[in-house]
Amino acid sequence: MTKRNFKEFKFGWPVILASTFGIGLGMSPLPFYTIGVFAVPLTQNFGWGMDTIMAAMPVFTIVALFTSPLAGYIADKIGARKTALLSLLLFGLVFMAFSLNTGSKTIYLILWGLLAIVGAGTLPMTWTRAINNWFNENRGLALGLSLLGTGIFGAIAKLFASSIIENYGWKTAYIGVGLLPLLIALPIAFFFFRDTDDPKVTQKVAKLRREIPGHQKNNNIGLSVKQALKEWRFWLLAFAFILISFAIGGPIPNLERMLSSKGFNTVDAVVIASFIGYSVLIGRLVGGYLLDRFWAPAVACILLSVPAISCLLLQQADLSYSGALIAVSILGFGAGVEYDLMAYLVSRYFGMKNYAAIYGFLYGFFALGAGFGPYIFGKFFTATGSYDTILSYAFVAFLAGSFSLLFLGKYQIFVADNDNRS
Repeated sequence: MTKRNFKEFKFGWPVILASTFGIGLGMSPLPFYTIGVFAVPLTQNFGWGMDTIMAAMPVFTIVALFTSPLAGYIADKIGARKTALLSLLLFGLVFMAFSLNTGSKTIYLILWGLLAIVGAGTLPMTWTRAINNWFNENRGLALGLSLLGTGIFGAIAKLFASSIIENYGWKTAYIGVGLLPLLIALPIAFFFFRDTDDPKVTQKVAKLRREIPGHQKNNNIGLSVKQALKEWRFWLLAFAFILISFAIGGPIPNLERMLSSKGFNTVDAVVIASFIGYSVLIGRLVGGYLLDRFWAPAVACILLSVPAISCLLLQQADLSYSGALIAVSILGFGAGVEYDLMAYLVSRYFGMKNYAAIYGFLYGFFALGAGFGPYIFGKFFTATGSYDTILSYAFVAFLAGSFSLLFLGKYQIFVADNDNRS
C-alpha cells in the first residue's frame, strides 16, 4: 500500500468506523445470524417446527425486495446519513417488539415484515454509498473494512443472544439484541457518518482532493436506475447473486440444527456456528485487498467457488468437530466476500449516480436467495430429517453463480455524459 492510499484512510476513517457498527448492528446480520439461536426456545415454548420459524425468511425477503430499492432511492435523494440514522432507530425498536409475542405465528411473521420495512436503511447500500465516495484507489479494502461488522457482530450476536436466553429467557434476549443498534450504532453514526456532499465536511473533502489530485470528484456520474435495468450486466449479477446467496444464506441460520443432527450437543453447535462470524472477517479483508489489485470477477469466482467444499464436508455422516469447524469457516469466508463484492461491482459497472438505488435492486435479488434459502433448507430437514440433499444443491449453486461472474467484462468508465462511457 502506498502513502497515497494511506491518505484516503486519513480522511475517510470516521465513515468506515460508523459503517462498521451501522452495518454490523443493522438488518443485514442481526436477524439473519440470531434466528437460529432463537429457534430452539421458540420451538420449546410454542411448539413450532423449524419450517414455521424459518418461514420468517421468505416474508422478510419478499418485503425486502420492495423496501431495499426504495431505501436506496431515498438515500440517493435525501442523503445516506438521514436514511441510516432513522432506520437504525426504528430497526432496534421493532426487533425488541418480538419479545411481546405470546405464540401467534401471524404476529411473528408480521414483525419480520415490519423489520424489513424499517430496517432497509441499515443495509450496506446506504453506508457503502459514502464509502465509495470517500475512497477510490483503495475502495475494495475500505469496503471490506466497513463490512467487517457483519462478521464481528454476527459472531457476537449469536453468543450474546444464546447467553441471555440461557440466563434470562428468550424475551429478554430479543430486547437485549434490539438495544445494540440503539445504544451503540446510532450514537456512533450520528457523530461520524457523513458523505462527501455533507456541508459539514466541505473543507475536509477539499483537502482530500488537494492532497490526492486523482481522487474522484463527481459523485453523480454513472447510470440511472432505468439505464442499469436495461444492462445485461445487471441481470447477470442478479442471476449470480441469487445462486450465491442461496448457497451461503441457506445453511447459516440452520447451522445449529444441522450440527445437532450430526450428533453435536447444543453448546458445541452454537460455539462451532459462531465461527462463521470470525471467518467472515478474514473474507472481508482478503476479498477487499484483492479487489483493489485484480479484476474483481476473477477474484470473486475463485473465492466464492471454494465454499462449495463446505457443502461436501457438512454431508459427512461421521462429521468430526474439526471437520465441522473447517466447513463453517470456509462457508463464513465466502459470506465475507459477497457484500463488499456487490458494492464494488455496482460502483465499477454502474457508477455512483444512482448507486444506492441500483444496489438496492440487486440486494433484492440477493435477498431472494438468502431469504428463501433458510426456509428451503428447513423444509428439507422437516421432510427428510437431514440436510444432505439440499447441501448438494447448494454445492451446484456455488459453482454456477461464481463462474457466471467471469462474463462481466471490463470495468465501465463514466464521464459527465453517460453516453460517453467505455
